[in-house]
Amino acid sequence: MDGVRERTGLRKVESRASVTEADDLDLSRLLERPRLKLERKRSFDERSLSDHAAAGSLQPVDSFESMLSLGAMRSVLDTPTSSAHNSFEPHPMVAEAWDALRRSIVLFRGHPVGTIAAYDHASEEVLNYDQVFVRDFVPSALAFLMNGEPDIVKNFLLKTLQLQGWEKKIDRFKLGEGVMPASFKVSHDPIRKTDNLTADFGESAIGRVAPVDSGFWWIILLRAYTKSTGDSALAESPECQRGMRLILALCLSEGFDTFPTLLCADGCSMIDRRMGIYGYPIEIQALFFMALRCALSMLKQDAEGKEFIARIVKRLHALSYHIRSYFWIDFQQLNDIYRYKTEEYSHTAVNKFNVIPDSIPDWIFDFMPVRGGYFIGNVSPARMDFRWFALGNCVAILSSLATPEQSVAIMDLLEERWDQLLGEMPLKIAYPALENHEWQIVTGCDPKNTRWSYHNGGTWPVLLWLFTAACIKTGRPQIARRAIDLAENRLSKDGWPEYYDGKLGRYVGKQARKLQTWSIAGYLVAKMMLEDPSHLGMISLEEDKAMKPPIKRSASWTI
Repeated sequence: MDGVRERTGLRKVESRASVTEADDLDLSRLLERPRLKLERKRSFDERSLSDHAAAGSLQPVDSFESMLSLGAMRSVLDTPTSSAHNSFEPHPMVAEAWDALRRSIVLFRGHPVGTIAAYDHASEEVLNYDQVFVRDFVPSALAFLMNGEPDIVKNFLLKTLQLQGWEKKIDRFKLGEGVMPASFKVSHDPIRKTDNLTADFGESAIGRVAPVDSGFWWIILLRAYTKSTGDSALAESPECQRGMRLILALCLSEGFDTFPTLLCADGCSMIDRRMGIYGYPIEIQALFFMALRCALSMLKQDAEGKEFIARIVKRLHALSYHIRSYFWIDFQQLNDIYRYKTEEYSHTAVNKFNVIPDSIPDWIFDFMPVRGGYFIGNVSPARMDFRWFALGNCVAILSSLATPEQSVAIMDLLEERWDQLLGEMPLKIAYPALENHEWQIVTGCDPKNTRWSYHNGGTWPVLLWLFTAACIKTGRPQIARRAIDLAENRLSKDGWPEYYDGKLGRYVGKQARKLQTWSIAGYLVAKMMLEDPSHLGMISLEEDKAMKPPIKRSASWTI
């Protein structure tokens, strides 16, 4: 743990882990357009060891608190708004979005540490929208990184790392040491002139569910910060190394499960209330895969690091095979499942998980195009949940959990089913909606999750940045532009709502907060990535061909 890893050591680890070293994409081949004359810092992989030594970025940090202000640059609050949107063609919404994003910034003892979930003062109930959520801050963080303002991101990473070290109890039960908070709140005492932090690890959440995705997003964001700034000292610090290992120890633990996927409770991710995605939801599995790959590139080659590296490599191989084989659905696979025989025994069984063909819902036969496919939102391979979930499929593309052929098929599906999955305001979080008796049973009659609303088939503008990133990576920036144009028609006029309702996403959500920060940040990130695709390197990983399983290709993959 002590000391700083040599550049040669990094190469040895990555070679031994069979993960390709060049995990940033050569994005210039995706868009044939002149590059903008932007002053950008080279990423850590693009700089030599002597460059880092000269810049002082390899120096160890003396204390945890000093890391918060180490190398502090200009404050995000003092940055001229005009510099925030000079990297792409000006649009009236861009300046407005930056102003709104800056108003959402939260200070702790004079340092910016995050952005609140929503700045909607018109709402009667504040609830927890005045808190900094780990998952919500990710698009805000990417926007600041792309704009050359890394300080707030560094402060956020360190502050949440401190919160991870708190004792976490719900009733009389103690949570795992590596659990990251879902959110935290900064309280200002004007009399004593002090700031206090209150973290929520699930003990205050609706349904009392601890967040599984927070730790994964934290690791992914740490890599994005490193790639954007070239500041490897943060990821190399003992505190960050320990934080990663604690998260990994939780999700790599061995138990009774026979699958390499991660067993989760319903409501432990972005879909944060009962929607029947407990078990092995694709969102968590894709984030799990991406976080493992990001951690693999940042763990030091010391005694403890080597142990985790070996465990990660084994898990990645098993996880990629399992997801690509058993979570994938396309026209051919659907037809195969439709013809399954049941009650098969032994290693020769075709229907390994005893899926009952009669459990296939009627809607999917009309929904599934001949060209296209996606990763289903499994409850488990035995209880197949055929719904489409946007976040998991986009992250699968960005992390290269999806093979290049599968990535193409996912994008084909989005184009073939544009009205159902994007409609008039991108992007549908899940499809289709649960209705009638099924809604009553699965959601427990949740009044916020009625059909085509909120998480039950609602439309979430924040997903625009993930969709745009997936489009750029698969060489289809034109459909990202089409989606952004749709958002620009209404998003600002409607007050940057949290979500939209209806089959086409036509109506502002019935309980949607206005000035939702990640709706604002998601638009900015999508806009900046489309104009300068090199930004994608922060959040995208190249395919590791060593993990590609010899799985059967269906006709829908042949374009």
